[in-house]
Amino acid sequence: MNKIKKKVAFICVHNSCRSQIAEALGKLLGHEVFESFSAGTEKKEQINQDAVRLMKELYNLDMEKEQYSKLISEIPKVDVVVTMGCNVECPYLPCDYRVDWGLEDPTGKSDEEFKKTIAEIEKRISLLIKELN
Repeated sequence: MNKIKKKVAFICVHNSCRSQIAEALGKLLGHEVFESFSAGTEKKEQINQDAVRLMKELYNLDMEKEQYSKLISEIPKVDVVVTMGCNVECPYLPCDYRVDWGLEDPTGKSDEEFKKTIAEIEKRISLLIKELN
């Protein structure tokens, strides 16, 4: 019998960098355990281009192929909300379980800072898979 997958939303204000990386890695690594979404309270015209470039380089993933900046009102009802560390008031979304990863936004920083953030998100996605499995 197939287990119903949890729906996980990765949330930050602009939905252009950390939450998009988490959605992509969630889809790549956690697709057997949960469905991944990302959203924010504001939209950007495009996903952070440094994130897009580095995710292609590191994982051969094209985030722009299936992902785009979305508002929290544009995603389905979710079971788990992961806020990325908004440094201000994180957006609210009803859920059964909520956690804040408290990650600093690497936007405008070096590739090394981006790679550290990406590695940390990958580590936390792996832990989330274990928790929800």
